[in-house]
Amino acid sequence: MPETRIFPDFKSEAEEAEWWDSHQDESMEAFEKAAAEGRLGRGTVARKAGLPTTTIRLDPVDIELARKLAEKRGLKYQTYLKMLIHEALARESDAREPKPRESKAP
Repeated sequence: MPETRIFPDFKSEAEEAEWWDSHQDESMEAFEKAAAEGRLGRGTVARKAGLPTTTIRLDPVDIELARKLAEKRGLKYQTYLKMLIHEALARESDAREPKPRESKAP
């Protein structure tokens, strides 16, 4: 039975980073143990959670530009494209929402 790890509730990203930094040996031991027991899986949490996969064809020029822009942000280009699509959909959705009419005070 795999052991369950309990992590503290972090008050900030800096506090979490400090915790992981100070627990590197413990984390590596747990990783190596899981590897030796064959308990390491492949894939991301999102994929394991059953999020659907979508395939789209993009112009190679667009993919190359996405790679360059993603690299500047320290991201993989697929993650960057997913972020751009999410932001564009949110903008489009907001643009289509009816705006409340302003009342004209006398």
